[in-house]
Formats: sequence, structure tokens, C-alpha cells
Amino acid sequence: MNNIHMTKTRLEAFSDGVLAIIITIMVLEMKVPHGTTFNDLLPLAPVFLSYVLSFVYIGIYWNNHHHMIHTVQHVNGAIMWSNLHLLFWLSLFPFVTGWMGENHFASMPTTLYGTVLLLAACAWKILQASIIKTQGEHSLLEKAVGKDTKGNLSLLLYACGMLLAFWQPLLSMGLYIGVALMWLIPDRRIEKALGENYH
Repeated sequence: MNNIHMTKTRLEAFSDGVLAIIITIMVLEMKVPHGTTFNDLLPLAPVFLSYVLSFVYIGIYWNNHHHMIHTVQHVNGAIMWSNLHLLFWLSLFPFVTGWMGENHFASMPTTLYGTVLLLAACAWKILQASIIKTQGEHSLLEKAVGKDTKGNLSLLLYACGMLLAFWQPLLSMGLYIGVALMWLIPDRRIEKALGENYH
């Protein structure tokens, strides 16, 4: 039992470390201006806004990953690889965030940003499915997520944002921000399911 617990703990610790590094890399993308006035900071506004949005997204993934791993009783190869798959897409956040900010939300960078958001969300669904399959019948996580309406809606909005970016990148950003706000509201499904399970 201790070995199983350690494996689960290592998975979460490794993921936390990767997410911390991703945030560090993103903030390093904001170059310090040579000037000393407020006007010298203005050109950094798109980069800063891109960083804030990505920081929020990484925070959302970190928070929900923490809750989801609490439902895991044991970790197998499928969960480990699914988790690495998720971390791969999240590790691209610094690149797409920097590219989009440096180019002031131009069409192609904004499309690519949405693509990474979409693929990260798909990777999350795969990890979720791997955990549910491991838990078997009466899966606690499956009970918690239910039909996962919010998750499926997020995928749809990301896809719409990607397509919209070719014509109206700022409207795409509105969709990306909208999804982030949707997940910023604490998701209590897993906490509720865990509480019912303990009772």
C-alpha cells in the first residue's frame, strides 16, 4: 500500500514541479524595458495580458489536477503516460503565450494559442478517462464529472475560437477568456463526490 501511495505522490509532485517551471518560463518572456517611465511599459501590455491569461489557465489546471488525483487509488502506466501527455501540451504555453503577446494578438499566433488550449483540454479528457477506466465500475471520478458538460463546452468554445481567430482574433480572445472565467469558479464536483464517498 505504501508503494502505491508513493507512486501517486510522485506523480502529483512531478506535475506540480513542471507547472511551476512553466509559470517561471512564461514570466521570463516579459523583457525588462530600458526606459524608466510608464510609457516604456506600454509596449509590454499585450505580453503581460497574454501572461495573465496563461497564468490563470495553468492555475486552473493545477487546481483541478490536485482534486482529480485525490480520487486515484493506484497509478498505472496508462495514467502516467496520459499525465505526461497533458504536461506536454501545457509545456507549450510559454511559447504560444510569448508569440501571441509579442505579435499583439495577430491571427496566426492567436489561432495557435487556441490550438494548444484545445489539445491540452483533450489531453485532460484522456487523463480523466484513464483514471475512470482504472477505477472500474462505480468510479468515483466518473460519478463526480457526470456528463462533463462544462468540459465538452470548453472544447467547443476553443474550436470556435481557433476558427474565429482567422477573421477576428480579439473575439477569439474573448472566447478564451470566457472559458477561463467559466473554470475560475470553483468546481466542487470532485470534492462533493469525495465527501459522499467518505460518508
